[in-house]
Amino acid sequence: MSDYKLEMDQRIDVEEILRDLEHYRPRRRGWIWREKADTQAAGPFRYREISKPMAGHSVGLMTAHYFDNIDPQPMPTITTEIASGRFEDDIRRMRMAAHHGADHIMVIRTAGQSHFDGLIEGTPQGIGGVPISRKQVRAQRKALDLIEDEVGRPINYHSYVSGVAGPEVAVMFAEEGVNGVHQDPQYNVIYRNINMIRSFVDACESKKLIAWAGMAQIDGAHNANATAREAWKVMPELMVQHAINAAFSAGVGLDKKSICLSTVPPTATPAPCVYMDLPYAVALRDLFSEYRMRAQMNTKYVESSTRDATVTHVLNMLISKLTSADIQSTITPDEGRNVPWHIYNIEACDTAKQTLLGLDGLMDMVELKRDGPLGEKARELKERAVLFFEEILSSGGYFNAVEQGFFVDSGFYPERNNDGICREIAGGVGAGTVFQREADYMAPVTAHYGYNNVAQYDPAAADDPASLIGGCTLERPEMIVYIDELDEEDNVNVRMAETARYRGADCRTVKPEMEWLADGTVMLNLFFPASRRVAEAAALEVARRMGLDDPEVISREIMQQAEGTRVEVKGKFCLDIDLDTLEIPEEPDVMTDEEIRADIERKPMTVVCGTVGDDEHSVGLREIIDIKHGGIEKYGIKVHYLGTSVPVEKLVNAAVEVDADAILASTIISHDDIHYRNIANIDRLAREMGVRDRLIFIAGGTQVTPELAVANGADAGFGRGTKGIHDATFLVKRRRELEAAGKWPR
Repeated sequence: MSDYKLEMDQRIDVEEILRDLEHYRPRRRGWIWREKADTQAAGPFRYREISKPMAGHSVGLMTAHYFDNIDPQPMPTITTEIASGRFEDDIRRMRMAAHHGADHIMVIRTAGQSHFDGLIEGTPQGIGGVPISRKQVRAQRKALDLIEDEVGRPINYHSYVSGVAGPEVAVMFAEEGVNGVHQDPQYNVIYRNINMIRSFVDACESKKLIAWAGMAQIDGAHNANATAREAWKVMPELMVQHAINAAFSAGVGLDKKSICLSTVPPTATPAPCVYMDLPYAVALRDLFSEYRMRAQMNTKYVESSTRDATVTHVLNMLISKLTSADIQSTITPDEGRNVPWHIYNIEACDTAKQTLLGLDGLMDMVELKRDGPLGEKARELKERAVLFFEEILSSGGYFNAVEQGFFVDSGFYPERNNDGICREIAGGVGAGTVFQREADYMAPVTAHYGYNNVAQYDPAAADDPASLIGGCTLERPEMIVYIDELDEEDNVNVRMAETARYRGADCRTVKPEMEWLADGTVMLNLFFPASRRVAEAAALEVARRMGLDDPEVISREIMQQAEGTRVEVKGKFCLDIDLDTLEIPEEPDVMTDEEIRADIERKPMTVVCGTVGDDEHSVGLREIIDIKHGGIEKYGIKVHYLGTSVPVEKLVNAAVEVDADAILASTIISHDDIHYRNIANIDRLAREMGVRDRLIFIAGGTQVTPELAVANGADAGFGRGTKGIHDATFLVKRRRELEAAGKWPR
């Protein structure tokens, strides 16, 4: 086997992942849950519900640099969902997601695979997901092994055991080390019109394999409120669907702690969603306290706005925190516009991590008020669910209830609007394909539902039926027949050959991407003072004039009917960027503390500073100058701070009065380029007063571009992310330059 391992500063080598794949064996099976950290301290904070940290190779939240770059991990497993169609590029996305906190990688299968009547081989390109094949699964599990080593914690790999080929897929997943699955025969019946008898018989065999492999199983009940006309009205039905699959799974042999209910808050704003959804979440956890909860975001009402999706995600996680969630799923605006972009997977993981950490310890300070609306509504929902179940039984059972359209009816049970999904017991895909076993049917395999009939051949085989044939593929993976590629044109090798110049550690060519390597996809965010239709047409024209191919509007938001519309456009940038021709600015050359301090001791330095114009921002400048923030005062530089809203004349006059060596002007507000006009005015006034050549002038602020600051008269400009050491380094170096040139007058 290869000794390849990931290097932090190098891209993952997909070709190396594919090499010798026929001999790869998964190194573990089964789901692994997060464990509580041995210490709840991280940096300057103490937490109450964080899990064991990663091995230092992770990407913290953006603001973590203020807090010693800590990256605490919440207790719930965090999901990212992958659906690009090309598994080789999803591997790269998996690595990014893992570094941002995801430890549950859920691979969406390609559209229509529910109706495939067997396994597929090779690695064709998918639509709306990835074609689930042995090679694809094996390659991604192999890659995740390496990613596990890199981040220092287990990564659970997940896909779907459903559809006509459910048992075949379950066998393959058990063989290939898949850790979690969706398996729910009701999903087959209601949403994919697969014959109900076939679905439940197949589910018995599939669940037996899931139990053998120790996989976590997630149900599909949440599809009801994604499909219903009014999602909040199916809450009693959701609990019934959960109950059917949970009890069925436990009866087949799954450990209840491996059975996960896919819970989705049924409403979204502007509804009073927490008031409506919290009783449902409480009722669900009351009824199913023995099982795990996988909390997913509401997608029924998701729009294409990233803001809208993020707020919905956060509100849904508030429900998770007030109740419980063992797995916290993350859904992105891709659901609303079918654009599976890398960045939104990562943003959703960060949103989950940030929200759960921000709510850490919440339940130590609050408790749910059971007397009042919460308790009353939760009890009502449970009563409605029990009555719903009783009616199913009185109607002759689940199959008859489905045939009569009980499910996904838009009425709030017991109300019925007779618009539910109906399926025929004898109809659907795969109808008529279930046959009763012969009395002497024999199944010499390890994980099998029902009787094996092996004892008649060897009584010792009763507890080990596969021993009759020397073991099956579950114990002897060398028996697995591995098929590489079948289609000469639609396979990973062809796709990777087409993008070869963009791959590898030594590649010197790049293109922007959002979905696949070098796909050229870019996004524009535009605003026009025009109506929606006009703004969309104008946005597409802007994209075309910028040279983008195939521009397409992916989101629009009316700011006001007459005043304007925000439009997001995607398009293709078809040119390559040659890295050898780029002018890449060097990293700031920062002196050591000792070196700066020694130079200031050699020749003391005085600076005058303030936030200029009508700008009242002070925090940024205080961090640059104050000793308690590691500012320039700690090097012995004497600072005269004039405060905020300082007229530029006052700043220059003060520099003259105290005989300062330098001016530090902070300017945050940038409307009408006022920040650059203030910079230019400081330079002009200093020249008019005849003191410019005796002053070092630095301008800084979050909206300041260094090049434009210099163009407007400053000696240097510093933008977002600047620290005191950057300013101090420049002050010392600039003074040395002027001294060497004989231009420093002191």
